[in-house]
Amino acid sequence: MPVMQPGQVSAVPPEAETIEELFEALESPLLNYALRLAGDRAVAEDIVQEAFMKLHARYAQVREPRRWLYRSVHNLALNHRRDTGKIVALKPPTESYAPGIEAADTQPLPDEQIVRLEGIGLVRLSLKSLDERSQEVVRLKFNENLSYKEISARTGLTTGHVGYLLHHALKAVARELEKNGVTK
Repeated sequence: MPVMQPGQVSAVPPEAETIEELFEALESPLLNYALRLAGDRAVAEDIVQEAFMKLHARYAQVREPRRWLYRSVHNLALNHRRDTGKIVALKPPTESYAPGIEAADTQPLPDEQIVRLEGIGLVRLSLKSLDERSQEVVRLKFNENLSYKEISARTGLTTGHVGYLLHHALKAVARELEKNGVTK
């Protein structure tokens, strides 16, 4: 078998990898790549997770999943940069800026509050259907806003396993919400 030089691409495709093997092998390099492009760790984690979720949805059609993942992370990061570049923060009016004008009521209407509370209740019920470890990982990610690395340190799981658990937990919650008519 010929020795490959750095930067060379093998003409022989690697054996088919499972999505779990791809996740274990590429999560860290993809996260570093996304971090260089997005400049924010939390955004980079979201980008990598979204790329893997998209791959999972069309895994059977993707011929070169490693290349596909890098291209997806690249495109998602650029989309994020483009979208966040359009956001312009506005300062709220101050009394000196708009004398005599009262601020509008920012409370949602009662029917909107009810719909929101029902949705929250359904999400909580869906989360309770997960196993304890998945519930803990979801709680650490979304309630305590921890990174994969921080969750890994706290739980003793690898960062790849944390991402895997989050991915499957969120898919299970989404399926449950879809069954209940919350999402399409």
